[in-house]
Amino acid sequence: MDKRMPILQSITHATQAAIGGEGVADSDLRDALTRSAAALDWLRARHDDGGLRLLKLPAERGDIAQITETARKLKAGATDIVFLGTGGSSLGGQTLAQLAGHAVPGIGALRAAPRLHFMDNLDPDSFAGLLARLPLATTRFVAISKSGGTGETLMQTAAALSACKDAGLTGEIPQLFLGLSEPAKPGKRNGLRDLLGAFGVPLLEHDTGVGGRFSVLTNVGLLPAAVLGLDIAAIREGAAAALAPVLAKKAPGEVPAALGAALSVALAERRGKSIAAVMAYADKLEKFSKWYVQLWAESLGKDGKGTTPLAALGPVDQHSQLQLFIAGPRDKLFTVITTGVAGKGPQIAPDLAKLAGEPDFAGRRIGDLVAAQGRATAETLAKNGCPVRTMHLETIDERSLGELLMHFMLETIVAAHLLGVDAFDQPAVEEGKVLAKRYLAGKK
Repeated sequence: MDKRMPILQSITHATQAAIGGEGVADSDLRDALTRSAAALDWLRARHDDGGLRLLKLPAERGDIAQITETARKLKAGATDIVFLGTGGSSLGGQTLAQLAGHAVPGIGALRAAPRLHFMDNLDPDSFAGLLARLPLATTRFVAISKSGGTGETLMQTAAALSACKDAGLTGEIPQLFLGLSEPAKPGKRNGLRDLLGAFGVPLLEHDTGVGGRFSVLTNVGLLPAAVLGLDIAAIREGAAAALAPVLAKKAPGEVPAALGAALSVALAERRGKSIAAVMAYADKLEKFSKWYVQLWAESLGKDGKGTTPLAALGPVDQHSQLQLFIAGPRDKLFTVITTGVAGKGPQIAPDLAKLAGEPDFAGRRIGDLVAAQGRATAETLAKNGCPVRTMHLETIDERSLGELLMHFMLETIVAAHLLGVDAFDQPAVEEGKVLAKRYLAGKK
């Protein structure tokens, strides 16, 4: 039996009883929880009939060996691996990769080969600079697009192919490149498959039933994790822990994801809390915060509904955003995520603490201060009438991060039901993509 602590969530400091009028009223929270029961019924039904593939992934193990073997082949002889893909095709992989130190300030640059590069934005200077400096003969490119028609990914892939051709590596392209896209469909163009197929590049299949921003538990997110040697089965085990109370038919108030969704929607509808700020106290959760922003914004922002997600990182953003959080508009629900860092990190020598004018630092570790700051931030916000939800992960590892990711995917889906919107489409984004391609072609 796994005795590791689950994620601990508390909404005590978001209630009127604790913080006064800006908090959620008991009656409003009860109403939202009652309404969320229908969403939980829908989730259970989709799990049973297979109508929502996301819900089957936590228990799936049949693809683990293939993902692991693909990662092994990618790493063989590689100095660099470049992941091409934007939004959900990249953010989930980046979130998991931070567990292994990728993009963590200071230590990220010290990681052993292969170096990972997630080119999730389209910028001519940065991409040209990357292609000019990469050792192309020992670099692998992984292009990810569910539809195969993402303009940014197609441009980056074509540019990388051209660079390899110019470097005399045309014959090696099938070994240097890998694609990940949904299977070809009759009558539907898949630009990525056509582009890579012309060079004999192998393609993995993107799960057709899982959209990009929900794809972190598929090969889209798990392949980068496997490249870095993470336990990808444990990631899914953590996701299963978040799903378990839903499948066990727990009451909405006993399902952490439903409780979080009910709190957010009740505060938005009844107290005008239109901004959902997530502040995580760990460098390894920085990419998670960005993943959350896309998930929440793209899933809920429809028909004039939704709340605006805001990512913050502690302790650094105490020095940039906390002033506004405490003394600015009362339009935010805060989620403060802490980890079990107390007693960890370098220890401060008494003589140096005295010289710094902070004698109380003597004998303390860096983690002690971070733990104190996370607690102090949540309590200070609450004392100033700001609703705060706290979440605590004792250890940041594959299982706890899998649980955190699944929690927020479920919370998002339940919130969408409460708001009456479809969590899985993004019509406004698609309109912008069509216009961009039209302008690129010189059309008015």
